[in-house]
Amino acid sequence: MNSATQQNKEIVKRFNKEIIEQGNFDTFYSLVSENCINHTAPPGTPNGPEGMVHFLKNILRSAFSNITVTIHDQIAEADKVVTRKTITGIHSGEFMGAAATNKIVNIEVTDIIRLQNDKYTDHWGMSNIPSVVAELANK
Repeated sequence: MNSATQQNKEIVKRFNKEIIEQGNFDTFYSLVSENCINHTAPPGTPNGPEGMVHFLKNILRSAFSNITVTIHDQIAEADKVVTRKTITGIHSGEFMGAAATNKIVNIEVTDIIRLQNDKYTDHWGMSNIPSVVAELANK
């Protein structure tokens, strides 16, 4: 693997650890381009960096405490990094209409990130969030 693809993988790992897991949003704009597009943003929501910050800070991190991110696989080619990961946390706040249950929750995610000049420029992702929300609503 060349040094550029390895560096891209390290940037994605850093995003997951420092921002998602640790909640360090000072790091966000050093890793995400101001023109970044989240191609899987829900319809009717902003698909740029502000929408990403809103989801991470005001939805995910406000609903779950003790968040950890476990990266299972990363594959990098050219300017893209694919990551399969699990976000684990304690459901200690409201999450998409589901009241806190204090249960441990695992959100399974596969992301594709495009990077240019060491910054995220595009994001595509799939997760089990709909089934997590349905499960939490039934508890």
